[in-house]
Amino acid sequence: MRFPAIALKLPFVTALLRTILAALTAALVSIVAPTPSSASSIACATDPATPKRQLRAMWISSVSNIDWPSRTGLSVSAQQAEFRAWLDLAVQKRMNAVMVQVRPTADAFWPSPYEPWSQWLTGTQGGNPGYDPLAFMVNEAHARNLEFHAWFNPYRIANHADPARLVASHPARQHPGWRFAYDGKLYYNPGLPEVRDFIEDAIMDAVSRYDVDGVHLDDYFYPYPASGQSIPDAAAYAEYGDAFDDIADWRRDNVNQLVRELDQRIHAAKPHVSFGISPFGIWRNSSTDPLGSRTSGLQSYDAIYADTRQWVKQGWVDYLAPQIYWHIGFPTAAYEVLTAWWSDVVRDSGVQLVVGQAAYRSGASGQDAAWQDPAELSDHLTDNRRHPEVVGDIYFSAKDVRADRIGAMTRLVNTHYTRPALLPARGTGGAPAAPAITAATRVSNGVQVSWTGSGTSYAVYRVDGSQSAADPCFFADARNLVTTTRQTTFTDTSAAAGTYTYYVAALNRQHRESPPSAGRVVSSSGGSFSVVIDNADAGFTASANWGTSTFSGQLHGADYRFADPVTASDPAWYRAAIPSAGSYRVEVWYPGNAGYNSATPYIVAATGGNQTVTVDQRSGGGQWRVLGTYQLAAGTYNVVGVSRWTSTTGYVVADAVRISKV
Repeated sequence: MRFPAIALKLPFVTALLRTILAALTAALVSIVAPTPSSASSIACATDPATPKRQLRAMWISSVSNIDWPSRTGLSVSAQQAEFRAWLDLAVQKRMNAVMVQVRPTADAFWPSPYEPWSQWLTGTQGGNPGYDPLAFMVNEAHARNLEFHAWFNPYRIANHADPARLVASHPARQHPGWRFAYDGKLYYNPGLPEVRDFIEDAIMDAVSRYDVDGVHLDDYFYPYPASGQSIPDAAAYAEYGDAFDDIADWRRDNVNQLVRELDQRIHAAKPHVSFGISPFGIWRNSSTDPLGSRTSGLQSYDAIYADTRQWVKQGWVDYLAPQIYWHIGFPTAAYEVLTAWWSDVVRDSGVQLVVGQAAYRSGASGQDAAWQDPAELSDHLTDNRRHPEVVGDIYFSAKDVRADRIGAMTRLVNTHYTRPALLPARGTGGAPAAPAITAATRVSNGVQVSWTGSGTSYAVYRVDGSQSAADPCFFADARNLVTTTRQTTFTDTSAAAGTYTYYVAALNRQHRESPPSAGRVVSSSGGSFSVVIDNADAGFTASANWGTSTFSGQLHGADYRFADPVTASDPAWYRAAIPSAGSYRVEVWYPGNAGYNSATPYIVAATGGNQTVTVDQRSGGGQWRVLGTYQLAAGTYNVVGVSRWTSTTGYVVADAVRISKV
């Protein structure tokens, strides 16, 4: 990311613009929105503050240890703990994606056959960190249903100009003709076809081997201009530039070829992977080119040979995220001027527009008065509402999101991210089939919903009251969206006492949404009673002989308990408050595994004495299994137990039970 220079703000102009912006926003309270349950658009009153689809992401920078790892040489466990904390921060801020720098300086955060391990991991270029960071990061992001966009810097080799400081096996040392030094740094020469092929191969290695959701390039193409210096590529131009009378046009074509070929190769390998670039915020100024913006700053077309407008018009990217790092009313490059210009560029192109936001400026020392206003960053998103082409924002960088100086990020989240959001849909493929809710029951900490479906992820909606039919407008914005998840069960801890109807929709890798499931009504009143007790709940007790595991993917909740069989009484118990004497159905959930016990004894404390049922835990796991219907007395007591007393081999497992009045 580049930090462009700024100038003083004009307070009067900015205040006037904010007044106009507020009036325009008020006029947009109702819009027409398509819904997942109808093939045609239906007019629904929607709230612009709760958009259904919006990319919300932050850049996690690894170069120079800006964000992660915080320093070199951390242990594996410390590195992993830090990264999990960044993802947890993203979830806390209701984001749905991260852009993580995995190739910062012609090196790799995975075991690449093309380039050495990154120095930013261990402190030594080529030093093995002891695990596969990229595999770890992708898995952790997906566990939180965050998209993982792998961020690559294409040409930068080093932030110094000494090739001898590179590891001996580095391709830039093995092929000295591939590189040049400029302004104290080393770069690959974009004008060499073999360099372009190498960079693409290095990136495609990560794409082909890892389950990334996107490939992301930043704004560094040819080097940013340095006073009094010329890019040393005359020999390459002489060899390969015959078709171009102007070296600048040749340089732009070199970058264009990289962008076009990457787009083709990525989608040929994995059509669902998104390809996006975050360029400098200005293409050209209108004083230079009538197609340019009403700005007067550095022009990326001329300075770094990035013809971003052509990439959009040719459809070579899925999205652009221009770094509009200037405030509203900034004379040189006003935020509201550039959002309008970029919106016009992408309109009807099929390319999505995401805005790169300068979180690093909010409240930071040395920034001008505009960035000392806690509302500045939030006002950017309010401006975005004027442009339907803007489908989200990315914040630079993670440490600044966490710092939350002057409360700017908190204000933004409280104003614009009050609900979750689906990611913008990509591509033209069809949607998955509608899922089916299998259970929706009151539990001690809310409502637990379970379903079956064929989606990569799912959207869970909650509507007040008992609904006899699904109104398409329930799903027009995010006001009823409770969560998105890659699991097939979810506990809605925000569900207070009352009656609700739940719906679930399935999404594929391109975020195409299915019609909603049939609704499932949950009430907190009347004669119905159902409670789920998980091994992590307060109602569960077990001795120290019972271990804790997350080994099986069929687990209920965060983990489950296991123990060796013995010829002794040492049950794990599930305690519940039974509201009244009567008939109750008892169900159990456990992860199945061929190494588990074939005759695990479950004990039900029924009226008249304990009843024992044995269950083969080697199979049938990952779902509710009915033990039977029993007469239970009223009161709070140990209702169901899992005993270790069995002569068969294999762990006995205690995970969850469900007790429902019938």
